[in-house]
Amino acid sequence: MENIQPDPKILIDIVQTRMPYGKYKGTIIADLPVYYLEWMSSKGFTKDKMGMLLSTAFEIKTNGLSEILFKLKKALDQQNNRRY
Repeated sequence: MENIQPDPKILIDIVQTRMPYGKYKGTIIADLPVYYLEWMSSKGFTKDKMGMLLSTAFEIKTNGLSEILFKLKKALDQQNNRRY
């Protein structure tokens, strides 16, 4: 069995990447409403990195773990504000 390690950058990408298309174009993936992610899930996520980010955000939100994204986003905002 292959030893697969999770990539912590995925969560960072979810709170920093903007939706490149659709109704919510320009919205940070972490800020997409659950109903939109549910709709996208029913259509099938793409097999690329964007699909992986969207499906991960969907799993986080539908399992009641949105606080993880909120705290990470807040920490990154504070870190970026300290740099200036």
